[in-house]
Amino acid sequence: MADETPDDKPKMGVRKLSRTRRLRGSMRRYRYVSLSRRVWMRRAVFISGALLVGLAAVGFAGIANRAQDLYSYILTTYPMLPLVMTPACFAVLAYVTMRWFPAAAGSGIPQVIAARKSSDQLHVRALLGWQTTVAKIVMTALALAAGASVGREGPTVQVGASVMFAVATVAGLGRRNGFVLAGSAAGIAAAFNAPIAGILFAIEELAKAFAGRINDIVIGSVVIAGAVSWAILGNYDYFGRVDADIVRMQDWGAVPICALFGGVLGGLFSVALVSLLRKPFGIVAVIKRQPIIFAALCGLLVAILSIATAGYASGNGYAETRASLVDGQAIPWWFGLAKLVSTLLSSASGIPGGLFSPSLAVGAGIGSMITPIFTFADPRVIMLLMTVGYFAGVVQSPLTAVVIVMEMTSDKNMVIPLMATSLFAAGISRLISREPIYHALARGYYASVFRIHGTPDVSPGSPSGR
Repeated sequence: MADETPDDKPKMGVRKLSRTRRLRGSMRRYRYVSLSRRVWMRRAVFISGALLVGLAAVGFAGIANRAQDLYSYILTTYPMLPLVMTPACFAVLAYVTMRWFPAAAGSGIPQVIAARKSSDQLHVRALLGWQTTVAKIVMTALALAAGASVGREGPTVQVGASVMFAVATVAGLGRRNGFVLAGSAAGIAAAFNAPIAGILFAIEELAKAFAGRINDIVIGSVVIAGAVSWAILGNYDYFGRVDADIVRMQDWGAVPICALFGGVLGGLFSVALVSLLRKPFGIVAVIKRQPIIFAALCGLLVAILSIATAGYASGNGYAETRASLVDGQAIPWWFGLAKLVSTLLSSASGIPGGLFSPSLAVGAGIGSMITPIFTFADPRVIMLLMTVGYFAGVVQSPLTAVVIVMEMTSDKNMVIPLMATSLFAAGISRLISREPIYHALARGYYASVFRIHGTPDVSPGSPSGR
């Protein structure tokens, strides 16, 4: 200190004062976070909301499973009844959806994306209101009972977002965007028993950018909703435990081939579905001028496929995928293609229902179909690679696809092959379908297609959020 100059002393005093102010500011922020009633209210709201999302997801799963069992019973007992029942149900569901619950149409994920982009609370309420939530659950179950090739996981995303939005609204919280995102992630986590996939889905598909201030809300909601599902249903693997692995270098040859198949088919499916919903042409455009008739026609074709395939083309495809992946049971070579067509028709009809489970089933089915090409590899390896490849090709969210498949099967041996297949497949799909399917459909909700009274336009020329 002997060399200290008079000019240094004021500088040291300023530094000490600056440190003191920073310390006091940190203490004030700590007291605010710790003691503020509003902060604790916000925490209580998101905990309560996450618990409700978990319960809603579990209840929805039970209802959907019973509905699918009902259709299986009808098909077994009265094999020709679906020829009348399925088109009639498709027509009624399409009419009810268009007339009273337009925001309940299709998957529900485009609605959540649109809700997060909208600053108009009336629009958000139209997309995520409690009436929409109840209608979504009931009509998705009815679609499964009618033999549609749809899933409950996509609708669970919308249900989760709706529950969180409702809880935040009741609590009087002004900024609800983070709660919508958290509810969506919690819905995925509870639907698949895949918490990490829920977080990644929120980042990759819904947000595209992750604000640091909502990290805790999203992760906490996923943990709580997943814990509720685990407590009621147990710590299960969605498809069961699969122990497949690439053990030889030549097995890696399956990765680019599965990525190519998955990316091309997934991209073509996306283009076909978006075209049917937004820009139909030819005879399809003529028929879609009468959307109820178009829905009935889609239902008739789905019923014919279902009867011709002994029910393989209907439902979410969970049982068939599990039987082939876990139990090693053979599935018909045409299963994947029949499921793809049935899913396309069901989604294009305008009825509520998701794409997640059917897409996973399509991938597994196509994987089973092409296994004879790979005489050197474990068939389960090919099925897993095609499952993740096709799913990534449809949704163009490669990280989510990998983690969902990994968490559903508990197969940690396939991490690198699955990642490579998913990334390549998503890239190939983008060459065919330039915009991810959910974002392409969501544009119809936030690009000035809201009616004046705040409900989304689902006229034949606009997407209905499938």
